[in-house]
Order: sequence, then structure tokens, then C-alpha cells
Amino acid sequence: MGIFRDLIQENKLQEQQAQADSLEEGGMHLEEELKQTRILLEKTLVALEEHIGEDIDGDGKKRR
Repeated sequence: MGIFRDLIQENKLQEQQAQADSLEEGGMHLEEELKQTRILLEKTLVALEEHIGEDIDGDGKKRR
């Protein structure tokens, strides 16, 4: 019976590793998505400040 217990434990470990890998990949995807969102937000802010000629984000720069 020991061999079956070992096989079951090995299978459980593999399942846990697969779940951890999946979570890590999901986290990396979220980090990349956040990076792209920040880039888009910065571009939007620059365009809006240029359009209205006011400092919206309070950084002391008015873009024209």
C-alpha cells in the first residue's frame, strides 16, 4: 500500500505545483496589464493637458 500512497502524494504535489505556476502566470499577466494601463493613462493625460492647456495632475507642467 505504500507505493499507492506515494503515487497519490506525488500526484497531489504535481497538482499544487501546477496551481502555483498558474497563479504566477496570472500575476505576471496582471503586472503587464497594469504597466500598459499606466502608459495609456500617461498618454491620455498628456493629450488632455495639451488640449485644454492646464496642469491637471499637479506636476507643475502645462503641456501645449
